[in-house]
Amino acid sequence: MGDDSSDYEDGIARAAVASSPDAIVALDRDLSVLGWNPAAERLFGWPAEQLMGRRAPIVPAELMAEHNAVMERVRTGGQVSLRTRRFHRDGRLLEVRVDTSALRTDTGTLLGYVSVYHLAEDDEAARAARRARLVRRLTDVVGDINAELDLPTVLDRIAGSLTELTGADAGGFVLIEGDRLRLVSGHHLPPELRGVTADLHRSLVAKLLRTGKTVLLETNPDGLQDLVWARLPGLHTVAVGIAAVGGRPYGALYALFAKGKAGHVELELLELLAGHAGIAVGNAVAYQEAVRQRAHERAVFDASADGIGVLDGAGRVTQWNPAAAELTGFPAERVIGGPPPFPLPDPGEKLTIQLASGRWLDVLCAEIPETGEVVADFRDVTRAKELEEAKDLFLATTSHELRTPITIVHGFASTLDARWDDLSDAERRSAVHTIAERARSLGQLMDHLLLGARAGADELRIRIEMFDLAARVRAATLGLPVLSDRHRVEVRIPDDLPKVHGDSLATDILLGQLLENAFKYSPDGGLIRVEAWAEDGHVVLVVDDEGVGIAPADRERIFERFVQADSGNRRRFGGVGLGLYIVRNLARAQGGDVTAHSRPGGGTRMRFVLNGVTGVSDGEHGMI
Repeated sequence: MGDDSSDYEDGIARAAVASSPDAIVALDRDLSVLGWNPAAERLFGWPAEQLMGRRAPIVPAELMAEHNAVMERVRTGGQVSLRTRRFHRDGRLLEVRVDTSALRTDTGTLLGYVSVYHLAEDDEAARAARRARLVRRLTDVVGDINAELDLPTVLDRIAGSLTELTGADAGGFVLIEGDRLRLVSGHHLPPELRGVTADLHRSLVAKLLRTGKTVLLETNPDGLQDLVWARLPGLHTVAVGIAAVGGRPYGALYALFAKGKAGHVELELLELLAGHAGIAVGNAVAYQEAVRQRAHERAVFDASADGIGVLDGAGRVTQWNPAAAELTGFPAERVIGGPPPFPLPDPGEKLTIQLASGRWLDVLCAEIPETGEVVADFRDVTRAKELEEAKDLFLATTSHELRTPITIVHGFASTLDARWDDLSDAERRSAVHTIAERARSLGQLMDHLLLGARAGADELRIRIEMFDLAARVRAATLGLPVLSDRHRVEVRIPDDLPKVHGDSLATDILLGQLLENAFKYSPDGGLIRVEAWAEDGHVVLVVDDEGVGIAPADRERIFERFVQADSGNRRRFGGVGLGLYIVRNLARAQGGDVTAHSRPGGGTRMRFVLNGVTGVSDGEHGMI
């Protein structure tokens, strides 16, 4: 029974449409014909079978803007009724009245549009001619406001067009901002009203929204006295139309009449203009958002610490940010339009490359499917690469430095254990002496490793006190001349050298390392000079040698962990690359510093500076 009833009702509906004396045309959302009743065939001369599924060629070109505005207004809610013109199949223009509404499902889903047409009366010819003239002007106005993308300018043009098309004495555009309305544009209104706000809930806009209509005509003068922007003597009528953006109310157009009169045509034009205003405002808002988004993206692009390059589908660089120019040494003007100055990995992959400058880069690529462009992001990993190499070298070096004395100690100890009775007393003493010396070197190596770890963790503890640097230097250099027959040691310390503020034990370690390096890195012998003097409230101590020297590029690097000066043959002199790192940290913990310099005539000068007696007060310094 249910199905029979439904079929019966559908049949009644089809019969009613077919029997209607008015032309009924149903369009889908793409404006293609879904329904074309016999009255439509009689009115326009087109049989239904020739138009089903295609657009009906009945709208004159000059009225397409009006037609589209009507559909937009209907789509966002409400019904539009207007007098207009449509083509007959034979080319004649018909003056028609058309009522258009949305075709929706029971749940509100938009299926298309329904228009009901009938011929207009002949006695309305003059009115129709005036309306057609205004509609043609509306077409020009719509083109004018849609050609502009600056939002304030669009709003001003809408307000100006409002008075021209409706004959209103003044007009304005208000924005809906939460519970308030704000006048953002006015025509023939006092300039000081721009920016004035009013309560939405007590306004004509709220009244219009509550009715569900798109236009409202208010003609009671007494009811207009509270309208804050109605500064118009003799005001008797206000017409309001809602402008929607994205299907939601965005603002409203106010047409104020003091001398002129508002009628049906004026309301139609206001409604059409409001529909076009919503489209124009939506375009301007979207453009402003796009501009803002592009500005934001450009700011992020330019401020990024990573190098970023954008390549088109042909692999040519189209964008190159400042960081990319700094990292690669290639400015944007040299790169844009050509290939990138280094190979790129496949999208989603990472590639580590070294530039000709020696800098290492990690390069990542991502493809933008919508445009076919490729974004390359790259960052400087030179420091990490060097640290990784330094750590590998440290492990290898430390293993070597530990293995050599351990092997010797193990060998001599095994010899003593197995052949004690066969060895002479002198041989046994020599073996024990060797074991003791190697054990001492092992202890010194472990001390260096421990100091290096503490310095790296900022855990060096020192005690700042006044002490005699000259005495510490004499103690450190005592006996040095007899350690090597290839070196000469010369110490120049004035008798009146001021005392210094610092840590005497830390200074002993520091001096010992500087002297050890002077011997180590002058393997062919030569003069080693230790000299000190007072200078500008400080005491300066230098250790000069005539050894291999330090390349200018390495004068700061040698104070980093695991770095040795002789990079060409790091195993030549041994060590784990912690000595000068510890030296600088000990010096700076005392408020001083250590720097490396080239010595005139070859070799190296290490310069150690401490505060003189006018420096910091005594006391213990905690962790640095």
